[in-house]
Amino acid sequence: MKRYILILLMVCGTFFVTKAQQKVPTVTELTTKSMDALEKKIKLNPTQRSIIYNYTLDLSRQQLELSKKQQAGNFGEDDMARFYKLQNETHSNIRNILKDQQQTDYDNYLEEQLRGVKKKKKKKGKDEEEEVVTGISGLKLPPNTTVTP
Repeated sequence: MKRYILILLMVCGTFFVTKAQQKVPTVTELTTKSMDALEKKIKLNPTQRSIIYNYTLDLSRQQLELSKKQQAGNFGEDDMARFYKLQNETHSNIRNILKDQQQTDYDNYLEEQLRGVKKKKKKKGKDEEEEVVTGISGLKLPPNTTVTP
C-alpha cells in the first residue's frame, strides 16, 4: 500500500512540475509589461499610449508565433528576418509618434533593453562600494594591465 501511495505522489509531482514549466505568457501580458516599462521612462499622453500599445501588441503577437515555431521545429532564417524587419518598423513608427525629448528618452530606453537590466552596486567593505559594469565595457581590461597566458 505504501508503494502505491509513493508512486501516486511521484506521478502527481511530475505532472505539476511539467505543468508549471509550460506556462507561456499571453500577448496582452507581454504587451502590458512592455508598456509599463516604457511608461516608467517616457511620459505618454493617452493617444500616444493607445497607438504605441497597438504597435507593441502586434510585435508581441509575432514574437509569440515565432517562439511557437521554434518549439515546433519549423523555424527558419526567413522567419527571423521577418521578425527583425517588423521590430525595426515598429520602433520607427513609435519614434514617429513621439516628440523630440520623448524620442531621446525612447532611444535610451531601447539601449537599456539591449544591455539588459542594470545591476546595482555591490558593497565591498564598510564604506567602500565596488561598481558593477555591464555590457561590453565590462569585458575590457583596465589600462596598464597585461594578460599572461
